[in-house]
Amino acid sequence: MDTTSPSPKILLQIEGMVGRITLNRPEKLNALDLEMLTLLQSAADTLEANTEVRVVILDSASDRAFCVGADIQAWTALSPIEMWSSWTRRGHQVFDRIAQLRQPVIALLRGFAFGGGLELALTADIRIATEQSTFAMPEVKLATVPGWGATSRLPQIIGRPRAKQMIFSGIPIDARCAEKWGLVNEVVPASDLSAKASELADQICRNAPISVQIAKQILNTESSNALALESLADAISATTGDAAEGLRSFREKRPPDFKGN
Repeated sequence: MDTTSPSPKILLQIEGMVGRITLNRPEKLNALDLEMLTLLQSAADTLEANTEVRVVILDSASDRAFCVGADIQAWTALSPIEMWSSWTRRGHQVFDRIAQLRQPVIALLRGFAFGGGLELALTADIRIATEQSTFAMPEVKLATVPGWGATSRLPQIIGRPRAKQMIFSGIPIDARCAEKWGLVNEVVPASDLSAKASELADQICRNAPISVQIAKQILNTESSNALALESLADAISATTGDAAEGLRSFREKRPPDFKGN
């Protein structure tokens, strides 16, 4: 086990082909502050660069909550300009980074997943919840709106009418409702959550990693069409004879002789 995170608020562990990001602020129910956002991005960068990692698990050190959202003490102290420049924008950057990881991401949801915490869970490809989990977008109860991607990701996952219901009312839904709506893939007893995640991660790790990662990129084209198409195009073109000729001609400082193959 290699613990590489510099801060106890976010832990990064790599065990073989599985990377695990753990939200580790249980005394605050993992409420997110700017430090945690920075560490989440650092963890994502580390996992992206590790060619041995095939699956990422997004977990919580708290049995009471996956994450209750943004730390109210942190964001209410900001000016409107700071909210735009250093809070909302930063959250989008970090959550997009996690969503765009080439490896599949599995979120383990215990207890509360509210507001920004639910938005973080939405960046995962697969969500597994315990029977005690509850989900809500309560921003309107604080006279604000979702700020880290829920207005786009939530309707993509559960449909626009149900996303409107959650966002407009702010009322929590339970785990069974979340499963029925497609917000989570599966609901299991809390005692089985870790084992279920390990089983699923092992199944994914047994498959061809590049195939899995390309499949993820294709499935995510609605949010990153250009990235997916350009990446696949680059990968295909790199296998051609012309690509090899282009590299040779550059090294030999001569015009290339492309053959169209």
